[in-house]
Amino acid sequence: MSNKEKIVALLDNVPDYKMGYVWAYIQGLTADEEADDLFCERMIENYKNAPDEDKEGVPLEACLKEWGLD
Repeated sequence: MSNKEKIVALLDNVPDYKMGYVWAYIQGLTADEEADDLFCERMIENYKNAPDEDKEGVPLEACLKEWGLD
């Protein structure tokens, strides 16, 4: 039995409420890494080309206070 066949057979024992985890994991394994790299490169370029006022950060303490976690 191939590894793929073993995995498919194991899926019969995975409860429905855990199938989302299986799906997300397999999706991550099969993701196109080149497309991910291009996406990240575009994000970096967009940040570099954004106006300075769009690059202002928010201190962690302010976020915690806003979220009621201070």
